[in-house]
Amino acid sequence: MKSEGNEKVEVRKVEGRPLREVTVKIGLERIDTQEGIMVEMLLDSGATGLVMSSEFAKKQDFKLKKLERPMNVRNVDGSLNKEGPIEHTVEVNIYFKEYRERTEIDMIGGQKRTVILGILWLVRHNSEIDWRTGEVKMMRCPEKCSKQWKLMQGKSGWEKQKEEKKREEVGKKQDEKKRRKNRKKERRWK
Repeated sequence: MKSEGNEKVEVRKVEGRPLREVTVKIGLERIDTQEGIMVEMLLDSGATGLVMSSEFAKKQDFKLKKLERPMNVRNVDGSLNKEGPIEHTVEVNIYFKEYRERTEIDMIGGQKRTVILGILWLVRHNSEIDWRTGEVKMMRCPEKCSKQWKLMQGKSGWEKQKEEKKREEVGKKQDEKKRRKNRKKERRWK
């Protein structure tokens, strides 16, 4: 046990090393605007659903969808969550490495994490997770995932955004190359 101020914090260990959280960087794409943002997502086998911080969703202007009936949220100890029931969801595209999925995420207030993927998602996708290193591989996703993402027309906004950024970088490199070439010419003429 460690002492932090007046609190005692128990540090659990596996094979002499502290347990770690597994977080991964993902892309979230708004369905309505096709704009993307990178966030850190927590994989949490102790959580049930897929949730996003309602504060984060509002700050980032995600389009919220009101549920017909609010869903109560229970904490680990069985008590009702003090932030109240889930009243909204947001539909997004999730991008992780070569994996893409369109899904609805429940909004919940008072979250420290931006996005949490719980046990239902983990079981459905049966990802290979190395809990020691934090490496996540999407090797056993249901067939539905890949079929769902065959794009009929063009590319998604997220892919367009990545391509535009790549073009900008190439353009900047070409401009820099031209500047260097011009500087060399100027030096020769002096």
